Amino acid sequence: MGMEAPVAALHQEMVGGRPQRKKGGLKTIPCIIANEVLEKVASFGLLANMIIYLTATYHMKPAAAAAVLLLWGATSNFLPIFGAFLADSWLGKFRVIAAGSFFSLTGMVLLWLTAMIPGAQPPACSAGSHCLGATSSQLALLLGAFAFMAIGTGGVRPCSLAFGADQFDRRKSQPDADDVRVLQTFFNWYYVSVGVSLVLALTVIIYIQDHAGWRIGLGVPVTLMAVSTLFFLLGSDMYIKVKPNKSGLSGLAQVAVVAIKNRNIILPPNSSDSWYHKKKGSKLTVPSKSLRFLNKACVIRNPEKDLNPDGTAADPWRLCTVEQVEVLKAVVRVLPICSTGIMAAITISQSFPVLQASSMDRHLGPHFQIPAASVVVCSIVALSLWVAVYDRLLVAPLARLTGRPRGLGLKQRMGFGLVLSSIATVVMAITEHIRRRRAIDQGLMDKGIVHMSAMWLIPQYCLTGLAEAFNIIGQIEFYYSEFPRSMTSVGLSLLSLTFGTGSLVGAVIVAVVDRVTEANGGVSWLDRNLNKGRYDYYYWMLAAMSVANVFYFVLCSQIYGEEGKSKIWEEEEEEEKEEMEEDQQASKELSMMP
Repeated sequence: MGMEAPVAALHQEMVGGRPQRKKGGLKTIPCIIANEVLEKVASFGLLANMIIYLTATYHMKPAAAAAVLLLWGATSNFLPIFGAFLADSWLGKFRVIAAGSFFSLTGMVLLWLTAMIPGAQPPACSAGSHCLGATSSQLALLLGAFAFMAIGTGGVRPCSLAFGADQFDRRKSQPDADDVRVLQTFFNWYYVSVGVSLVLALTVIIYIQDHAGWRIGLGVPVTLMAVSTLFFLLGSDMYIKVKPNKSGLSGLAQVAVVAIKNRNIILPPNSSDSWYHKKKGSKLTVPSKSLRFLNKACVIRNPEKDLNPDGTAADPWRLCTVEQVEVLKAVVRVLPICSTGIMAAITISQSFPVLQASSMDRHLGPHFQIPAASVVVCSIVALSLWVAVYDRLLVAPLARLTGRPRGLGLKQRMGFGLVLSSIATVVMAITEHIRRRRAIDQGLMDKGIVHMSAMWLIPQYCLTGLAEAFNIIGQIEFYYSEFPRSMTSVGLSLLSLTFGTGSLVGAVIVAVVDRVTEANGGVSWLDRNLNKGRYDYYYWMLAAMSVANVFYFVLCSQIYGEEGKSKIWEEEEEEEKEEMEEDQQASKELSMMP
């Protein structure tokens, strides 16, 4: 005794007579954080100002430009779901992030080429002439750039945070305080880096685009993305690369497929657990009575064919566990509440305020002018400040009043966020009405900068940021609380689906409003000339839809019932806790043996 452990440890550290470097840990984080920060600075720096590029350079109508950007946003939010599936089930996170980085870089290079290559964009409008639109080949290059960047987003964003967490060895049954502290440090730095990257994107990158032109303004993100990819690849030999395993999302798909295959079988009585396939060691032995159709996915029809000798399913696409069925039921159960976030996503993704800001006075002092798209940073500042104030100052007193550890209930926070989102759209409508009225009074119906400070837009951006802090963050915590720890990725998937659907619905709304209001020779509410259009009417329409969405949320909330009421996972989590305590005790006893 006494020498075996050191010898074994030394053997693991030596391969071919050479000491092997320990992989993972804090030394890998600079490469991962640099990749994340530079990728976000590059991509968000392009997105925030892109409506100016499309309307001024490609001569698109504001409605068409907004629809293109919303469709790009929808694609960028849907594809991370497939990226997460590929990473978990087939390729692993490292390969998916690397591939995503290359796709993003390729897309940014293509977008940069639209500004660099002569003839890659429509000719500039000559004085007094009609502006020519983009040709099919010019649009193909532009949309191809957006497509490559969306694919890249689908690879980088769903995996970056999880890959960073993989660099810390969490396989111990009972991590010590240092392990927990180091992992928490990584999470803190990760979220700080996201905030810093957004601020840099919405200020520095946009300022370069406005003052140095599009050739340099689009070239800087290309350089940043290239450096981002290089940083990530440089750390390849240091990373812990967790092998891909079965994805939780594929487990949900298996339940749906098997339930459809078994649609004609008769369900046994719920009290008879011998008919249902149970996860080894789980106390969840029979499915619940809700959504009973899905229970057919875990019925054992032929034990000899359906089960392996160790009790596992011979084919997971023919037989699922009771837990898989209950997880899918949990997803279905939260979908109505999830759908209420679509309207909030539409409000958050509005790009028309950037056009409004471009028509207003943005000077701070006699010599400095704020870029139109940089006003958006007020939303991020409001969100960050409120999260800090709420977490540090308000949670404790609210907890004493409500008896809830986090002060307000999750559904209360989501609902309040939807109310704030409705107020934000009302403020948008009022501000645009005042801006348009002043433009008319100043004789600027055709063109010109309205003598009205762009600071009038700050209240609506602050309200949008607060709405996001309440509703979006509340959604994340709500989804996480409704699923077992092994399925927390579903929460991020649902949020991504919400934003993707919101962008898609927003694009449809914009297209319908533009077509209907310009029918029969009328002037579109979303006309190229903001002063001739009626963007205030458009915002009032969104406000009415947002108010209706609040009532829809109240209905869904009442149908759902009390949050966390049916915790089917508590038994298993308690069992895991007991097993960890038993393992820890056994380790202590073994260490005391001679």
